[in-house]
Amino acid sequence: MPTDFEILVIGAGQAGLSAGYHLRRLGLVPERDFLIVDHADGPGGAWQYRWPSLTLTTVNRVHDLPGMEFAEVLPAGSESAPAATAVPRYYELYEKRFDLRVRRPVSVTVVCDRGDEHTATTDAAAHTEMLSAETDADGPLRVRGLINATGTWERPFIPHYRGAATFTGRQLHTRDYRTADEFAGAHVVVVGGGISAVQLLDEISLVASTTWVTRTPPLFRDTPFAPEDGRAAVARVEDRVRRGLPPGSVVSVTGLPFDDRLRAAQRRGVLHRLPMFDHIEPDGVRWADGSFQPADAIVWATGFRSSLDHLAPLGLRGPGGGITMTGRLATQVQRDPRVHLIGYGPSASTIGANRAGRAAAAELTKYLGLQPH
Repeated sequence: MPTDFEILVIGAGQAGLSAGYHLRRLGLVPERDFLIVDHADGPGGAWQYRWPSLTLTTVNRVHDLPGMEFAEVLPAGSESAPAATAVPRYYELYEKRFDLRVRRPVSVTVVCDRGDEHTATTDAAAHTEMLSAETDADGPLRVRGLINATGTWERPFIPHYRGAATFTGRQLHTRDYRTADEFAGAHVVVVGGGISAVQLLDEISLVASTTWVTRTPPLFRDTPFAPEDGRAAVARVEDRVRRGLPPGSVVSVTGLPFDDRLRAAQRRGVLHRLPMFDHIEPDGVRWADGSFQPADAIVWATGFRSSLDHLAPLGLRGPGGGITMTGRLATQVQRDPRVHLIGYGPSASTIGANRAGRAAAAELTKYLGLQPH
């Protein structure tokens, strides 16, 4: 039987939209040759869920999508606009300009290998509308190739510590954070050594007392982030995924930018870092040496894991849990060259996602032998 689409793109964040743009540039037609689906109700990728105080001036970097600069839709002087509204607006206009026809809300629950094709099962409510009258609207989507761009936002990572279930205060992950005012007058333990951790630590410390703990000592940088720093970080992660290892932390290579806000936090004594506690008790955290810190809340700024559970039946992971990647920018899965992962490993940044989207589109169309119309 014929496939429904040649290529399915799962996810419409920076990586998925970049892939869609380059598929169009290669002559493929949306909703005929390829289909982009996204689980969210509207455009914006993970940006639409970020906390309100995260503005365009405080994010690490929002890189332009290919073919359309962010400045085209950003009014002058609006750098203080919340990223959760500005970036989705940009993505919305981008989808319209390039007629990418993203189908949403559509969740892909499982992808299976059926020999010459992959089948992708989606939520039933949206399925019929995606397919033409000639296809089997009750069955899964049949595609020849897959570009997965699901990112990490759906899989927040919270490490296991003894006694966590007994804690009587509040525990939340970065993903669930909204505003520091919720913690006014409390004592908050912030866990994590990344950029999000120090941003939240800074905000919360203005209205509450805080304790900062990290697994390893944080590395701050006073010098600007240069292009060679970015290349070094990407090269490190790319080397890991090409060897089949799980992607590592980019911050360990780039360091934390020590800006004016963090200097002010340091003067307030906020950046006094402690090693990880040993276990959690009902009213606080305790270290192995017996020292104890009472706490009303624990904020886990401990990152995310790639959202790839729907690809489990494809058996892409190796014994150590990593996926061996190949291709020019390490987007192609070695075990199944018809599958490309973007926004994963070395492409897990806005600028990296752009380059990966282009590489994945070019390599997959070539591998499948697709010709422009």
